[in-house]
Amino acid sequence: MGSTNQSFRHLDVLIVGGGPVGLVTAFQLAKFGHANSIAIIEKHPKSTQDQYGRAITLYPRSTEILDQLDLADDLAQECFACRSTVSYDKDGNEVQGRGWYFMENMKDTQWDFALVLRQKYQEEIFRQRLKAFGVSLEAPVELTDIEIAESMPANGYRVTATVEDGLTGEISTIKCKYLIGADGGRSFVRQKLEIPFEGNTTEDKWVRIDGIVECDMPKTRVYGAIESPTHGNVLWAALDHGATRIGFAYTAERQKGYKEFNEAAAVAEAIQSVKPFNLKFKQVDWYTVYSVGQRIAKSFFTSDCVLLAGDACHTHSSGAAQGMNTGMHDSVNLGWKLSMVLKKLAPPLLLHTYESERLPNVQKLINYDKDISRLMTMRLPIGWKGDPAADPNEILGVVMEEASTFTSGLSIAYEENAINIKGSFSSGTVKSQVVAGQRGPDVELQKPGTREITRLHKQTPNVAKFHLIVFAGEPEYTSKSLHAFTAAVEHSSLFSRTGLPVAWITIPAVSGPSAVEVLGVMPLGKVLYDEKHTAHQRYSIDVKHGAVVVLRPDGWAGTITTLGAEAVDELTEYFSAILSIAE
Repeated sequence: MGSTNQSFRHLDVLIVGGGPVGLVTAFQLAKFGHANSIAIIEKHPKSTQDQYGRAITLYPRSTEILDQLDLADDLAQECFACRSTVSYDKDGNEVQGRGWYFMENMKDTQWDFALVLRQKYQEEIFRQRLKAFGVSLEAPVELTDIEIAESMPANGYRVTATVEDGLTGEISTIKCKYLIGADGGRSFVRQKLEIPFEGNTTEDKWVRIDGIVECDMPKTRVYGAIESPTHGNVLWAALDHGATRIGFAYTAERQKGYKEFNEAAAVAEAIQSVKPFNLKFKQVDWYTVYSVGQRIAKSFFTSDCVLLAGDACHTHSSGAAQGMNTGMHDSVNLGWKLSMVLKKLAPPLLLHTYESERLPNVQKLINYDKDISRLMTMRLPIGWKGDPAADPNEILGVVMEEASTFTSGLSIAYEENAINIKGSFSSGTVKSQVVAGQRGPDVELQKPGTREITRLHKQTPNVAKFHLIVFAGEPEYTSKSLHAFTAAVEHSSLFSRTGLPVAWITIPAVSGPSAVEVLGVMPLGKVLYDEKHTAHQRYSIDVKHGAVVVLRPDGWAGTITTLGAEAVDELTEYFSAILSIAE
């Protein structure tokens, strides 16, 4: 990769913004084989970017998708793994089932906790992992102009970007096929292209302060809430490296006490916010005061060449701690699609599913956030039809519980489209059926020979390939349909093509000393045993019939077919609609 000292260069992708969203997007593209044709720039020098503060929490689904990119283990090494919560009323009495209580019930995942690691440390990890592919964050380098050649065909060099080196002042030009704006809520990319940012910013101000503290609160190494009559629903979050974050509403009444808001003011207000408990700061790492707003960009994908991700296309309060999580979901939804288009494995139209899938989920988050942010400032939601004298703290607990599976990310789903097709499989009246567009659940499996325990997500890493999971059931019942399916695959013109971005796994519902003997046929891909039937049951697949589950590269289910020869025709139709398959 070239440097900004060059006056001119061609790239496939220029990523603007060196935060977690930009870094993880760059990491994916590098991992998927594009390291020599991408660049990531950041206008702030690293010394500024390395400050403490900002986002801290990754919820289970975010960690799962980072795990499938082989990033989560590094984060877990440094994180504070939070599985405990607490809520205290204004008198310091513990109250049950309020605030962050839902965090204690995040099930159906190996990552059943809040991974708390300050953005500073996450970015360091992402930068190092990106650097291993030969790609370094270029900073301070600022994007100063964008021109789009509308007449250029899709997947051509439509974008001309002008950038300025913050150290030398040198101006250089980058022609690229795609520009990704991951440059935050004040996104230059979004503003330059005049993409409307719809929504509003309230007058509410919130404070966040991080540091090393001493407090006589009974439970401190938790995700907690203190129901303060003066500072709203106060956030108490145990952080990595022994630190703590305190967050609270900075009301107009409290603002009257200060000519300017500085560190001393932040500390004084934090001490007041946790009353009746006593608090002492041994060290302050970071603090901020900010206004709450909820906004969504009119378009996440414009001119067939510019994509927005993270805060550049949606902002909201930190009330439900969703900022970085939403950005991770954007990034991972986009990464494999862009890679396939760049490799000409899929047509550029695939990129349109990025906005159609992500935007409704962002809107859903913002709808929740509007209620949560008001309740955290001790006000009932707009349009509240319940008891006008209701306790906002109690209602907040209800709302956060209702939103819990969405907040954890485990219920985030995408509507039916070209890559989410219902398929022929049906499990009748079983309610837990996994359908196209839903997360593919992680399940425990056993490796042949050693019978070592593994997980499906570990065996389906995100390498920009679809995973075809053959749930082979019990061969005593499924032998005929499995033989017919494998024979049809062998004679398929689609699956015999080289370079097809698919990988196979076969999962019988029995085990034995020889996988081939167990199945009675040469398996497709690697074999993993499900002798306890837990995987078949979680996917609602009858062990007497079996099924074929297509998992998208990002881990969501693409389609599910019945097991048999006809499934190959169905799968051929599915992939023909997605991929650029030349005869």
